[in-house]
Amino acid sequence: MRRFAAAAALLIATGAPPSFSPVQPELLGTGGTLTNAWADYDGDGFPDLFVGFNGAPNRLYHNVAGVLTEVGAAAGVADARQTRAAAWADYDNDGDPDLLVGFTPGGGSILKLYRNTNGHFEDVTAAAGLVVDSGAVRQFAFIDVDGDGDLDLFVALRDRPNLFFRNDGGHFTEVAASMGLADTRKSVGAVWFDADEDGDLDLVVANQDGDANALFRNDNGHFTDVGEAAGIAWGGRAPHDAKSGTVRPCAADVNGDGHLDLFFANYGPNGLFLQKPKAKGTFEDVSVAWGVAIDGKYDACAFDDVDHDGKLDLYVNGTVTGGVQYRDYLFRNTGTTYEDVTPDNLKALEADHGVQWVDFDRDGDVDLSLTGATPKGMHLVMRNELEAKAAARSISVRVLDQAGHATRAGAEVRVYAAGTRTLLGTGLVDGGSGYNAQNDLPVHVGLPTAGNVDVEVTMPLGGKRVVTTTRGVRLAAYAGKSLEVRTGARRSSSH
Repeated sequence: MRRFAAAAALLIATGAPPSFSPVQPELLGTGGTLTNAWADYDGDGFPDLFVGFNGAPNRLYHNVAGVLTEVGAAAGVADARQTRAAAWADYDNDGDPDLLVGFTPGGGSILKLYRNTNGHFEDVTAAAGLVVDSGAVRQFAFIDVDGDGDLDLFVALRDRPNLFFRNDGGHFTEVAASMGLADTRKSVGAVWFDADEDGDLDLVVANQDGDANALFRNDNGHFTDVGEAAGIAWGGRAPHDAKSGTVRPCAADVNGDGHLDLFFANYGPNGLFLQKPKAKGTFEDVSVAWGVAIDGKYDACAFDDVDHDGKLDLYVNGTVTGGVQYRDYLFRNTGTTYEDVTPDNLKALEADHGVQWVDFDRDGDVDLSLTGATPKGMHLVMRNELEAKAAARSISVRVLDQAGHATRAGAEVRVYAAGTRTLLGTGLVDGGSGYNAQNDLPVHVGLPTAGNVDVEVTMPLGGKRVVTTTRGVRLAAYAGKSLEVRTGARRSSSH
């Protein structure tokens, strides 16, 4: 066990600051973009990118071995209506990701659901029961809350009660009020995970304009807000201040103890809250100690291991508002603090709203996907220039159900040194990453060493935490592809 710790310490001591280079900037340089959402819609192993614009036709970029080509009109998704949200999910369980888009009010339903049929997208909003006439739509999250094998849908709204749609075989019914989720606060972001580790999915909702955040505890399908008791109601910002608010909550194992913590991107000081392992479902504010309590206006957070030292780094993007560009931050995790290692070319970008980590070129490390809402903005993909040997120290895990469907949002992925309980990295199948955005991607776990690993997937469902273990995984066997893990039964195998 000591040799793994020593290797990680050496990497921290000698690792160069991360660097990034723009991918196809002539193609991705257009501003006025509000949302970015990634999924492999054609099943070729490379993630594709949907970008929602502020009134210009939306775009879909087909990724062929790391080269992006715009196909939005041909695929049928080039709406020119102001687009505020997007999410991919296989809502009909036919094996490919479908696309949900959220618009500003006016001109019909604020939601539009596209069914994916061999890479062409058909509007099935009405047939699926998702026509919603009004509302300031923000975060989508697809999750299987009731454990029936299909994906339900949560919709955060800025100006009316939040919505929850139960999926019954591809048709949705709105049931938020009966579940306790029809929150009337000014909601923006949301993330689902098993906050109290009791075997079901709970919900953190970020609220703006001085409203407290919520942690909705799941008790047999009914939800109760316990945010105040859990210690995260204000997320590090000033209570009851109408000028402050939280835009995006993110869940990740920040301190490497195997438990999921929370970060809040705020209007006001940002907040980092570590989970108390001896009091599950409660959190301690460590924002100042970890160096992230920066006062400003921030829209989004995204965690991943950028340099493959086994610790989750953090990207926070500042918004553009009132003529002020609040700069972005790339924080490197040292184990006890976050240090600012933002490259100059990222500081110079007018980036806000969308931020996601994605291994778009499948070289083993995560690249950075951004959007910029101003006319001078962009929707760049920034390639991570981590050297090849270090980039190969990672594993990508695709979590499926027993039928092979990608309905496992909320699943936790832990990677251990093979044959030990030495934890090398933790990831979450995140049902609502980005800001007004989401992805349907494998979980990426960077590793401090290149040895064999055991991959453990924990799925909270029906009051149980079902653990599935794949032992003796060789990293080289999964270079450029994902390890697929079907949850529901414990198994051991060699790969």
